Amino acid sequence: MIPFLERPYRPCVGIMLINPDGLIFVAQRIDQVVEAWQMPQGGVEADETPRQAALRELEEEIGTNRAEIIGETEDWIPYDLPHDLADKVWQGRFRGQTQKWFAMRFLGGDSDINLATAEPEFDAWKWTPMASLIDVAVAFKRENYAQVVAAFQHLV
Repeated sequence: MIPFLERPYRPCVGIMLINPDGLIFVAQRIDQVVEAWQMPQGGVEADETPRQAALRELEEEIGTNRAEIIGETEDWIPYDLPHDLADKVWQGRFRGQTQKWFAMRFLGGDSDINLATAEPEFDAWKWTPMASLIDVAVAFKRENYAQVVAAFQHLV
């Protein structure tokens, strides 16, 4: 196995889905036993752009395509997984992820969100104020989320 600090970051996208009330979509992962919420995210496939990946991931993870992109981070924002987790996920090939974030305006209603997708990742969801995103996130993503909030706070 490659030593942790020598591993690359996995290219990934993140989505800040904003509803008409200015609240942000977060969901609880199925595989977590502790309460920790996250915004939708996922890997970028070899044959797609980050923008295409963000739209695909939104539909794959929360069952909706009722959104439009209204913002994008200029830079990729990395985060490290805890060492023990990094050794288990993705066969230990990555130290974490580097994410291109997209802000999206939600154009649907709550009934358009369906977590019972082909490969469910979440078992609960809610809308939360942007100011509380960092507090509800898992600890190792909090700095990442702080950067995303700073990049998109003007959109809410």
